[in-house]
Amino acid sequence: MSFSVILIQMVVLFSIVIAGFASGRFGLMDKDFSRKLSGLIINLTCPCLILSSTMGDSLPDRSLILPLLGISTLTYVLLLLAAKWIPRILPIAITDRGIYSFMIAFGNVGFIGYPVVSSMFGHEAIFYASVLNVPNTLCVFIWGAQFVAGEGQGKFKWSRLYSPALIATYLSILIVACEWHTPEFIAQPLTLIGGITVPGALLIIGNSINHIPLRRMAGSKPIYLMAALRLFILPLGILYLFRFMEVNPLVAHINTMIIAMPVASFGTMFCLRFGKDDTLMTQGTFITTLLSLGSIPLLAAFITG
Repeated sequence: MSFSVILIQMVVLFSIVIAGFASGRFGLMDKDFSRKLSGLIINLTCPCLILSSTMGDSLPDRSLILPLLGISTLTYVLLLLAAKWIPRILPIAITDRGIYSFMIAFGNVGFIGYPVVSSMFGHEAIFYASVLNVPNTLCVFIWGAQFVAGEGQGKFKWSRLYSPALIATYLSILIVACEWHTPEFIAQPLTLIGGITVPGALLIIGNSINHIPLRRMAGSKPIYLMAALRLFILPLGILYLFRFMEVNPLVAHINTMIIAMPVASFGTMFCLRFGKDDTLMTQGTFITTLLSLGSIPLLAAFITG
């Protein structure tokens, strides 16, 4: 494992955020463009990315699906509980609690987590990461959207269970469970379209920074408390729980790394989709992404050292 490779990967991804910022400065992107691109990513390119993760020359071992889902389900139960209660004790406005709940619960697994896991543990670890990410995909489009939209506690829309991304998630599990090898004429277009997701989401974040005064991008004390929870405290707490439960070390380490990612890019896109002010979400995404340049290599050294 090369930590320099991980650091380089983080710098490359962050450079796309800078490109989005520059595009906004020079008039290549604006808020309306970002809003439309967000809809395209959420409803088309992200589902294609999810489906393409199960399409290759060889399929992963389907016997691992249920154990991995069990570990990840417990992980997100704990994260959602933390996301519900921690904002209530932070020195923030009541109206900002939903944004903080989202930032605490959801990391940038699909956009940054997969490249990091591949760099650390090898390409075969992508299957582990993709299955571990299934509850995250379910939760971000159900409770994550609810956090941002500001709906009442307990209010639930069944329609969120069959959003495009969740339908793609169900199909990807079915593909692996049935050991179906996808024809190339189907796999290749899905892979190409899915490839738009990562750079598109990061460009949106960069463009969003344009609409926030630079002095405000430094953030506040609650933002940094949230960053500590998201990047270190919660991942390490869950790691020690699984070590106590004697979970396979490799699986526990991969699970720890994918939940230690910076704030999920979907947060900014949800703000645009629901007509919410994206200032706070963009601050959290920017600051945690910047801090992750150091936190991810450090955490990787700690858990594998």
